[in-house]
Amino acid sequence: MHGRALVNCRQILAAPDPSVAHAEDLDLYLAHLFLPWRKKGKRLAVATSDTSPANIARIRAAFGASALPFFMAKQELVDHIESRFGDALLERSICALKHARPEFSAEKTVTKGQGAVLLAIPLAIAAFYFAAPIIVGASLVILCAAAYLANAIFRALLVWIGAGEMPKAATLLERDDDLPLYTILVPLYREANVLPALAAALGALDYPREKLDIKLILESDDEETIAAAERLALADCFEIVRVRASEPRTKPKACNYALQFARGEFLVIYDAEDRPEPDQLRKSVAAFRAGAPEIACLQARLNFYNATENWLTAMFALDYALWFDFLLPGLERLGVPMPLGGTSNHFRTAALRAIHGWDPYNVTEDADLGIRLAQMGYRVATLDSTTFEEATTGLANWLRQRSRWMKGYMQTWLVHMRSPRRLLRNAGAKGFFCFQFFIGGTIATALASPILWALSLLPWVPGAPHLPELGAHLPLPALSLFIGNALFTYLAMLGPYRRGWLALAPLGLAAPVYWLLISLAAYRGLIQLFTRPWHWEKTRHGTSKMCAP
Repeated sequence: MHGRALVNCRQILAAPDPSVAHAEDLDLYLAHLFLPWRKKGKRLAVATSDTSPANIARIRAAFGASALPFFMAKQELVDHIESRFGDALLERSICALKHARPEFSAEKTVTKGQGAVLLAIPLAIAAFYFAAPIIVGASLVILCAAAYLANAIFRALLVWIGAGEMPKAATLLERDDDLPLYTILVPLYREANVLPALAAALGALDYPREKLDIKLILESDDEETIAAAERLALADCFEIVRVRASEPRTKPKACNYALQFARGEFLVIYDAEDRPEPDQLRKSVAAFRAGAPEIACLQARLNFYNATENWLTAMFALDYALWFDFLLPGLERLGVPMPLGGTSNHFRTAALRAIHGWDPYNVTEDADLGIRLAQMGYRVATLDSTTFEEATTGLANWLRQRSRWMKGYMQTWLVHMRSPRRLLRNAGAKGFFCFQFFIGGTIATALASPILWALSLLPWVPGAPHLPELGAHLPLPALSLFIGNALFTYLAMLGPYRRGWLALAPLGLAAPVYWLLISLAAYRGLIQLFTRPWHWEKTRHGTSKMCAP
């Protein structure tokens, strides 16, 4: 009966009538997956992929009791909605934040006021330098050394705070009937090679298939990945969402586009190479339901399944272990704004929409989103579950990725410091100063490190000029480097202990070298901040020789 009805409807309604579907009702179509199709006499035929009595009643409530629902496969219906409303979907994914809250948009890298300040500072320094070169030079050295040392001490304090006993996880829900619909967003670009492993990893999640709403977000001109996804014959819980090519061509814009299709009460974003622990979604639901309603996001821990592949992957793993196992828990216990990681962010979908999603112009959109959540009255907490990723195995690939992250941190600092008074009011004094140390301090330390090394080593270079006016004779640069790098090295060696990765700890002795590589990425990101602010440098995945768990 159902099959005959489907055939008959296709024969009668060969093509949609664009005049019966309206952009103002787009959210309704997306939320419940139906689309007004064609008017036939006084009856309106409505395509739907959900023929449940509740959805049929919803359609007739929206379009009248005479509405004639007919079944259409979900992916086909999604494709029709995209074809009909692609322009509106694209505009909202790009413009929602900058129209609703322009003060939080990174579309303009530097405001006029910030530009005036950034120009006035070097001019003032130059003017004072000509008047008193020794005083100004020494003052700059002291400031640079103090910033470097302060960041190291702040991180050590955060680690001490975050090293306390982990909070007990909320009791998992045993009954599948108690679990809500959960949306998973997976942005992909030129990732055909990792799609089979990704599908297997998502299929391994301990969550009812009928309550998963998985969106594979693909660029419309990425024909290879689209073809690979279509060949996989994915389960019905998967949907392919095609994003039209447009600027800015960034991951957050693609996520905003797919967010409009999300139907889950909760939502998580995973990257192509992610391997989340199987019970992560259940843990997230339990934590959200046990937590305060203002908790809008849970950040799962991240680390790498190929940590031991080479020196670079090991250092990356030490970095992540420190960040997600100690530093972020420290920020959470202080109750201050927390930058998110780029993946495994679990959201209340309604809260994510309320803050207008991601900033499509920020290339480290996760860090910005964590701060913006705090600015708009929400909280972020950590989730005691790990997602394993593929650490970049080559220096060029790592440098592209880290340069983008540092550029995004600079964007985030500039955006949220457009109004220091607003940030102070929304985040509180503690949150304001932690933002300066954690976001601003990360940038300042990376930029200051090569300068301090140069000033410390210059007196030992044969034939180098003596530059007392730059404060090179002062012991402060060397002292700051020694204490700061000693702290960074100790913290790097401490990072893997919580996971029991003791064999990696001795590699923490190479932390100063790794920090110099981060400095290189920071200067590269700084240049791009003013030359290519929205450019998204692609990180290549699927290059590791080690298999995911």
